[in-house]
Amino acid sequence: MNPPSLQDGIDKAGSPIGLLWKPNARHWTVPVVEPEYVGWREEQMAWRASVAISDLSHHMSDLFIEGPDARRLLMEVSANNYENFVVGQAKQFVPVTQQGLLITDGVLMRSGEESYVLSGVPAAQNWVAYHAKKGGYDVSWSFDPDSGVRKEGGPKLFRYQIQGPQALDLVARAFGGPLPQTKFFHSTPVTLAGRSFRAFRHGMAGQAGYEFIGDWEDGAAVKDALMKAGEAFGLVHVGGKAYFTNGIESGWIPTPTPAIYSAPELEAYRRSISLFSFEGQKPLHGSYFSENIEDYYTSPFELGYGKSIAFNHDFIGRDALEKAREGVHRRKVTLVFDLDDVKRVMGEDPGYVLSYARYRIEGSGGALAGMTFYTGFIDPVGTVLALSLVDERYAEPGTQVEVLWGEHPGPGTPADADLGFPRIRATVAPSPYNEHARTAYRQKADAV
Repeated sequence: MNPPSLQDGIDKAGSPIGLLWKPNARHWTVPVVEPEYVGWREEQMAWRASVAISDLSHHMSDLFIEGPDARRLLMEVSANNYENFVVGQAKQFVPVTQQGLLITDGVLMRSGEESYVLSGVPAAQNWVAYHAKKGGYDVSWSFDPDSGVRKEGGPKLFRYQIQGPQALDLVARAFGGPLPQTKFFHSTPVTLAGRSFRAFRHGMAGQAGYEFIGDWEDGAAVKDALMKAGEAFGLVHVGGKAYFTNGIESGWIPTPTPAIYSAPELEAYRRSISLFSFEGQKPLHGSYFSENIEDYYTSPFELGYGKSIAFNHDFIGRDALEKAREGVHRRKVTLVFDLDDVKRVMGEDPGYVLSYARYRIEGSGGALAGMTFYTGFIDPVGTVLALSLVDERYAEPGTQVEVLWGEHPGPGTPADADLGFPRIRATVAPSPYNEHARTAYRQKADAV
């Protein structure tokens, strides 16, 4: 008997929301990596004030794609620009449905003349693999799941990220001098401790740094060399708790709801995906509730990926995206929670806060203003920040809104029912919230 598919799960639950809505769902944690090394507060401060190392080897899955048709496959299933895409370069991968709605994003690196690696959550990877098989492309592909799913052994690749104001000084010390000048989101071959790998010019919190990527078998030796070089700089090892808050400041929404659950033409796709996949098990919860799963879908334009989209080739969803770029009504912003309200609702010392819940955002008079995606306490800022999507009329920095802090029970209770949730005042701020990420870092990202 075949295991149940995503479509089977939807049919049994009665709707996509019936399947996915899970109040008080626990947030996903980083497998293998320690939650804290010196304390999440100190670790958050390190990438802002000194230098930090993060082990990114375990929380992402990878799809390895190779063959004569690899480039053509990727061009036809995503909106990216593939002109002048050189070996060692990476792109923010943007696949969309026929309606121009986001599957989810990922980081796509060209690893060879006919080979690519797509990293991130599995939703975009499943999309690519499905079309590779369905379209009869001359490619081969293989998955390496994250370490929470992998049944045995280590990952295929190690990834260590060095970032912070002293990152480049540490790197120069480790390698005996500065690395070759490398463009943002490009990589260069390097050698350390007798191992060869790539230095990828990238940093998650908008700070200067590199992500070092190579064969897992070489990872321990490379990490030891980086840690030793970091002793002179007070290098701080970042644990899973702190690491999963850095995207809030840099303006990256990590897990938008894949827009695959409702379109009739995607039924065959849903039947190709296991009910126990990321798409079948990633929960929705919070105070923002709708019976219509499409209210949770996003456009790549809303998430700030417009400059990554190229209309110089045909791809799935091209026509819909061309129409959508003139009608974007929501904008990504950062909400800065009122500290007095945070203490009133969460306690005098809220401690570690991290949530992927969709909390309802309201404007004056209780009007729906938007929803949160990614909420966490940022100790150097001194309060909770929430990466959110709001209607354009609420998107101006300085606008005052309220966040309803609670868990809607789901189907059977009206979406706008007064459930007595505490209200937290918040002020709209730009996204990315971090000024460096918003200016120098973001300009480099937009140029890719």
